[in-house]
Amino acid sequence: MKNELILLPLDEADVPEFKREMQRAFQIGYEQVFGPCSDAVLPDADVERSLRAEGAAAYVVRRRDRMAGGAIVRIDRVTGHNHLELLFVRVGMQGGGVGQALWSALEERYPETVVWETCTPYFEKRNLHFYVNCCGFHIVEFFHPQHRFPGEEGEYHGGMSDEAADYFFRFEKRMSPRRLSEAAPGGASN
Repeated sequence: MKNELILLPLDEADVPEFKREMQRAFQIGYEQVFGPCSDAVLPDADVERSLRAEGAAAYVVRRRDRMAGGAIVRIDRVTGHNHLELLFVRVGMQGGGVGQALWSALEERYPETVVWETCTPYFEKRNLHFYVNCCGFHIVEFFHPQHRFPGEEGEYHGGMSDEAADYFFRFEKRMSPRRLSEAAPGGASN
């Protein structure tokens, strides 16, 4: 199936569908745990902030000309410490390898990465499984009311309940030295 998928930079014409499908995926994930929510758990302003952040790059993965998922990453070419801001698989396409193919393609696109970092809410069991068991991330920090995200005080968290918004895991994936040496000019290995 991976061969059917293609990773492309997000085209401006695809931004409305990208946002809508990302927000739908996040909304359904939240509502499966906490029940119906009238407010967007991933507000448009949050997606926009991620899209416009310094070093941001957005991608879609397509299968047969249909958007199957997408991601926004923040790339720091100086330090190689890169951040996965948001990643989604279109509702109805989860569990079919789209997320893994998307993540693998992003790793290949940025071989100079030293560390990848991302966060996900504690209740997103599928995300926890995906990042740890499928992508090789490690949980390195747990945010909660007594240990908040840096600079988060008073921040709005869309339609998420206080409970959901207060508990997040932070993940890191340190890339292998072999892979880093392959990314170096000349591709020399140790």
